[in-house]
Amino acid sequence: MNRQANGRIGRLDGTGPADPIRRYRRLRELAVSRLFLLSALVSVLTTMGIIAILAEETIQFLREVSIVEFLFGTEWTALFKNPKFGVLPLVGGTLLIALYASVFSIPIGLGSAIYLSEYASERTRRIVKPILEILAGIPSIVYGYFALTFITPLLRPLIPGMSVFNALSAAIAVGIMTIPLVSSLSEDAMRAVPDNLREGAYALGSTRFEVATRVVVPAALSSIMASFVLAISRAVGETMIVALAAGSTPRLTLNPLESIQTMTGFIVQVASGDIVHGGTIYKTIFAVGMLLFLMTLVLNMVSRAIVRRYREEY
Repeated sequence: MNRQANGRIGRLDGTGPADPIRRYRRLRELAVSRLFLLSALVSVLTTMGIIAILAEETIQFLREVSIVEFLFGTEWTALFKNPKFGVLPLVGGTLLIALYASVFSIPIGLGSAIYLSEYASERTRRIVKPILEILAGIPSIVYGYFALTFITPLLRPLIPGMSVFNALSAAIAVGIMTIPLVSSLSEDAMRAVPDNLREGAYALGSTRFEVATRVVVPAALSSIMASFVLAISRAVGETMIVALAAGSTPRLTLNPLESIQTMTGFIVQVASGDIVHGGTIYKTIFAVGMLLFLMTLVLNMVSRAIVRRYREEY
């Protein structure tokens, strides 16, 4: 009896037979926490390294080209004999693609999310949602060829004056690619809304459509808006689709039927050609990349602000 009591006392004060087990658990927890810390540091250091490289080359570029000319110039002829480095045509092309892609993907994505969350049966949802999310796993270069060989030939007989390479076909392909981003995030947010809100609305005589649009969507608005911003950010950073289908004509225009060039499309064009390492044209890749990074950073900050501003806690 005394031995059992002494054993229990020893285990309680950390000096008995349980002490090696406890020490092993502490060491294991310490090792796991250090591993997680290392994983986080790898991500942070990688991001800092990317920013440092972009910043260094961008500063060298801005020593050769005026920042006013770069940010506000309306002509981009970096690969011509007498180059001009006004980045606005590239920024305009990028925003044009993002705008038309969002017009296509946001309504369809939100409608799909409402159907899966509020109308579809559980069996239908298990079948439809994975099929819809397959769109996100298709390589972007496949979408680029799809836009060039299917969407453009389909639209040209219907829209006179459309170029072979045009912003509209590229934007539609980017929109198709970003539909799963909107639908999946929005649907998850709507399914997280408590059922008692739905039941209360039904008890007051609301229809399913009224419950979906006036109760569930407003309750999940923060995550839905964040999915919209993330989809726009994804469209801004898309590369292969616009490089293949939108063309390579840096033009400041609002006409989606014309050939344009985006920031990512220019980077692909220059990176795949023969340029002098360390020259001004070489440095344009980093300057344009830095501006693109800042644009996506702003969009991500807007997304986080929207989530904080409209978040509902239940």
